[in-house]
Amino acid sequence: MAIFLIAVAELFGTALWFTPNAVIGALQQEWGLVATDLGWLTGAVQIGFLLGTLGIGLSGLADRIDASRLFAGACLIGAMSNALLPLAGGFWPAVFLRLITGMTLAGIYPIGMKLMVGWAPGRTGLGLAWLVGMLVLGTALPHALHGVSEAGVSDLPWTSGVWGASLLALIAGLMIWRLGEAPQVARAKRGATPARASLDFSVFAIPGYRRAAGGYFGHMWELYTLWALLPLLLASALPQASGVTLALGSFALIAIGGPGCWLGGWLSQRIGSRRVAMLGLAGSGTCCLVFPWAGTLPALLAVPFLGLWSVLAVVDSAHFSALSAQAVPTQRLGTALTLQNAIGFGISVMSLIMLVPMWPLLEQWIGWLLLPGPLVGLCLLRQPILDASTTS
Repeated sequence: MAIFLIAVAELFGTALWFTPNAVIGALQQEWGLVATDLGWLTGAVQIGFLLGTLGIGLSGLADRIDASRLFAGACLIGAMSNALLPLAGGFWPAVFLRLITGMTLAGIYPIGMKLMVGWAPGRTGLGLAWLVGMLVLGTALPHALHGVSEAGVSDLPWTSGVWGASLLALIAGLMIWRLGEAPQVARAKRGATPARASLDFSVFAIPGYRRAAGGYFGHMWELYTLWALLPLLLASALPQASGVTLALGSFALIAIGGPGCWLGGWLSQRIGSRRVAMLGLAGSGTCCLVFPWAGTLPALLAVPFLGLWSVLAVVDSAHFSALSAQAVPTQRLGTALTLQNAIGFGISVMSLIMLVPMWPLLEQWIGWLLLPGPLVGLCLLRQPILDASTTS
């Protein structure tokens, strides 16, 4: 039951992340925004998340405060900053509010992972797979909302979507507040010396954590850039498709990764998280390698290939965190997961900035620039990750 509650709370909490994507048209009309302005609204959340994860991870805050309280507090502040968006009245106040929202998401996504690890002992891969699957569905949701809007199905005021996301975040915070810390985590905290606030990279001294985190960094070089490119890849495969078809198709291609994550979680109970991670990296790396040819196939084959690539690129996502959780002591878990997210997210931003603008020039050959990420991850995961409980 705890796994289900944390996964649903993660979905509700991360709804704050993509709120502006669902109301872009209304914001353009209300504030007279141009394409560059819209990029800033999205980028402000990414920058806020990066700053937040670095701050929480390097300060040791993730291990000095109960994860359930930190999660609930982040949901409350994030809900408030998001709810104020319709009242911002202009571009720069809105950018500031989105920056704050991004920082609060650093207390929701990686801290949700820490909670899941605590409440799912022995089933870490399965629990994190459910959590990441929910995040994938949240990532895809704006495309569905845009498709519904394009089709003229919904006539609700745009503010209802924004305030609805804030309400979901408040519900998420309440759910986790009531759930609290896992019993064994609470016991470990009572018996440990409180961590001091300091710039702390000490988890990187653990070889298993370095390999697991490094595999995640390679995975992140590919994943978010692939998600950003999927609408363009789909438009290339379906040049005559309508805007509604492309929006809903993009939603489907990204959202299919959610069930893919859940399948990976089920598989991890049978073959282990490390093997699932390696299968995902090998599969998505193969897709990167062959895409220059697969991308030119007829739509009947090219679109299913994109769906397969989307699944393989995210099926391993939860298992890098599961491996990191296996490698580090419980007292350092929050810092380890938060730092891993921060650096991995920074790498994804670099990949997005560098590679997405190259699509018009390279088209299908862009796959080869994504390939180094899975290759690096595979190399780093060749050796097993030792359990911290057997090495301490």
